[in-house]
Amino acid sequence: MRDVGVLIFPSFQLLDAAGPLSAFEVACRDVERPPYRLRVMARRPGPVVSSSGVQLTAEAFVEAPLDTLVIVGGRGSREASACSETLAYVSAAASRARRTTSVCSGAFVLAAAGLLDGRRATTHWNRAEEFARTFPRVRVEPDRIFIRDGAIWTSAGITAGIDLALALIAEDLGESVAKRAAQQLVVYYRRPGGQSQFSALLEADRPGSRFSPLLAWARERLDQRLTVERLAEHAGMSPRHFARAFAVETGMTPAKAIERLRLEASRERIESGPEPIEKIAALTGFRDPERMRRAFLRAFGQPPQALRRAAKTSSATGSMTNSVVGATATTALSLMAS
Repeated sequence: MRDVGVLIFPSFQLLDAAGPLSAFEVACRDVERPPYRLRVMARRPGPVVSSSGVQLTAEAFVEAPLDTLVIVGGRGSREASACSETLAYVSAAASRARRTTSVCSGAFVLAAAGLLDGRRATTHWNRAEEFARTFPRVRVEPDRIFIRDGAIWTSAGITAGIDLALALIAEDLGESVAKRAAQQLVVYYRRPGGQSQFSALLEADRPGSRFSPLLAWARERLDQRLTVERLAEHAGMSPRHFARAFAVETGMTPAKAIERLRLEASRERIESGPEPIEKIAALTGFRDPERMRRAFLRAFGQPPQALRRAAKTSSATGSMTNSVVGATATTALSLMAS
């Protein structure tokens, strides 16, 4: 049996803890002998109040070696990452554990303990810039849902803890168990795309935002060359000032933002109609289908053809479900009438 220790602290994010705990718990249902023993622990044992006001009851820091250490995030992560007692425990526990992980801003605790120096890591997109600035020795990849670097795993914000836990379960018990756990949780087994789809670009594209008119203008011209110089000219700014201001506000370069817009437009076309991939690549500015394929693999983890097949399967399943529901309703009405 593998001991999984989930480390919490005052003002932790409840779902950071509950998500992975639920994934491990559901995985235990699917095997003959429970593979995990779940333990919630804190610097001070007893009730620990989350940022929502809901409490979890924790035991004291576990001194026996853990198989997996999970450090959650939340508003209290700043205090936790400055607590010498917590950092000393994390460092010692990680040296004995088979693997050490974090959810969301729990990465700040790992980094403060020195466990992420020279490693690749991720955290919630909204704190990635602060994370990179605070811990310059960490190679931050803000668009990842989770990252494994050796025995250290880090994950993005809140619900990404479930993605992380499913990956850990797959490593321990196999893909089939992890997939069934995902089905029971009604979540993606492997979520398509990174966390940029949830990030500041969406905020920049809302009405009233500084760059919203520019993004709307660019969206109508995706088949054209949209260089930094051309975007800056339309925004009425110098290229250097524009590139800097855009990156600060959106968290990405203008080129990356344009690629995101092209991905958004091309994916919608691919999933909603039979247009040839080559035509879609031309209309959305990728020009070369191979270039579009590489962009899809980076962003969604799948090529365009795979997303089209998945969309067709989903549509067929939906149509079948609607037919069944319709037939059932018709039968019920007939019975009522008789």
